[in-house]
Amino acid sequence: MPDEAMPDSVKDRIILAIDQGTTSTRSMSFGTDGVPRHTVRREFAQYYPHPGWVEHDPEDIWRDTLATLTGVADADGGAVAAIGITNQRETVVVWDRATSEPVHNAIVWQDRRTAAYCAQLKQDGCEPLVRARTGLLLDPYFSATKLRWILDNIAGVRARANRGELAFGTIDSFLLWRLTGVHATDATNASRTLLYDIHKGQWDDDLLRLFGIPASLLPEVRDNSAMFGETRLLGRAIAIGGMVGDQQAAAIGQACFSLGDVKATYGTGGFVLLNTGDAAVLSEHGLLTTIAYRLGGRTTFALEGSIFVAGAAVKWLRDGLGLIAHAADTEPLATRLDDNHGVYMVPAFVGLGAPHWDAAARATISGLTFDATGAHIARAALEAVAYQTADLIAAMTADGARDPRQVRIDGGMATNDWLCQFLADMLDTEVARPANVETTAAGAAFLAGLTAGIWSGPEDFAATWRAERTFRPQMTGSARADLLVGWQQAVARTRSIPAR
Repeated sequence: MPDEAMPDSVKDRIILAIDQGTTSTRSMSFGTDGVPRHTVRREFAQYYPHPGWVEHDPEDIWRDTLATLTGVADADGGAVAAIGITNQRETVVVWDRATSEPVHNAIVWQDRRTAAYCAQLKQDGCEPLVRARTGLLLDPYFSATKLRWILDNIAGVRARANRGELAFGTIDSFLLWRLTGVHATDATNASRTLLYDIHKGQWDDDLLRLFGIPASLLPEVRDNSAMFGETRLLGRAIAIGGMVGDQQAAAIGQACFSLGDVKATYGTGGFVLLNTGDAAVLSEHGLLTTIAYRLGGRTTFALEGSIFVAGAAVKWLRDGLGLIAHAADTEPLATRLDDNHGVYMVPAFVGLGAPHWDAAARATISGLTFDATGAHIARAALEAVAYQTADLIAAMTADGARDPRQVRIDGGMATNDWLCQFLADMLDTEVARPANVETTAAGAAFLAGLTAGIWSGPEDFAATWRAERTFRPQMTGSARADLLVGWQQAVARTRSIPAR
């Protein structure tokens, strides 16, 4: 960072983190002790133009980013040393380089419109190449097929792209462009596009040809902690010192820097990451191989399992069914029941993620009788989060990972004590909730602070992590097994194709 952008007093320095999520944008300030100080948050509209389609207006995201960033800076009043950005991954934006205007709404990671295209690529035998280079699967979840859809379906866009007039990015790149005019991304976000060779650390020409993507659209890829550019939107030059995809940011915020460390984040979706160190482990059980972070040019890898719907199911109970007034209402409803009464929810509203990867599956609630109540449905939505996590941990151990001694959890749903205890019971391991559950923003702040010289390395930041509460298994093995059998039966009824 330039000397003029560095405050004189270390004590008064703060780091700002932009946390641009699927349903809200927030900005947070952190002290040099890693403790959050202020938060400003805004929800924004979701658009569903057709069944299975999910879009955002990039201008909504930009306006909310500006408002929350300036709001938290004003609320804190400290001297800003650097800004970090973390974001919903895989979501695609294409914009005009001259005007910065998007050519179409952002196509969100949850969107399934390219399912038929992905199925055709699989049938054509393309998936082995994709897996070998990217560690990912051919699924609508990832960015490349969404980008191709925009190129092929929005009038004039492919021709403009071929002329070099347009830029592509995930949300981090779009925000960076608007903040600084720099077209760049980081290794974690690049690794989620289906276009990036995670082993060579570069965009892959074969994959660009496969998906029909002009290379001129692509951003430069940098380390997670790096000088990405400067913004003057807060009145003086301030460095954007870190960028990272939201799930990798949570792993960093949870100080999962050692081989075998596991974190699980529960927001709109649910995501479990296992640090695999220098080894890019290719899963045989439906997991993704991804970049955990890249610091100083050295890549650390992870196995990841993705749950498409976690907190989004609770939002549906509130907004779709009117069953609850607030998300927190699910905890007393679940607590007052002795058992689940055989009621299971499989929240495949936009298909099933890992380890099933069934884009055509749709949500079900099974086991209903006249004795079932709204409380049973609310409990089933919470239980589904734990069951899906158990599926992911089982897949990780089948791929050679040891059973985790501890799973560190975060995100909005981690504040639910009933869910945390049920999660510990289903995983048969301790579940640690940190003092700061907003670990996604904390990870982005750490990366920016590293660039600004506030921390010298991961060990400095890890020293700031502490657990607020640890939940330990209380359920018998037979009770756990019975519940998991019921869950597997419910999943089988939900799937569009027979389980293998």
